[in-house]
Amino acid sequence: MTVQVRSRQRGISFIGFVFVAAVIGVTFVVAAQVFPTYVEYNAVSGAVNKAALTGTTVAEIKTTFDKMAAVDDIKSISGADLEVTKEGDKVVVKFAYEREIHLAGPAWLTLKYAGRSK
Repeated sequence: MTVQVRSRQRGISFIGFVFVAAVIGVTFVVAAQVFPTYVEYNAVSGAVNKAALTGTTVAEIKTTFDKMAAVDDIKSISGADLEVTKEGDKVVVKFAYEREIHLAGPAWLTLKYAGRSK
């Protein structure tokens, strides 16, 4: 009498591999398009904080921001879009803007960024 030993296959099928690779690929492409907007947001936040600390008037704060925006290549927002207020004896600069990223066909990814000076 012969006894057959069944071998068990382990791992992922080819279809499963293609699906996982496609999901990882799409995620990478979207992340590669989102990352520059996050870097720009950090530049905007830094420029707003510096403008709030160095400026004394609204016009001076907006001009300072525009100068720093030119250096840091900030194109999503300008000094005219800033909201400058005073809380107590501290100048507070607020900003908000949107960035749209075209994904495919009629699909867009809208990112809304907002912040204020420290």
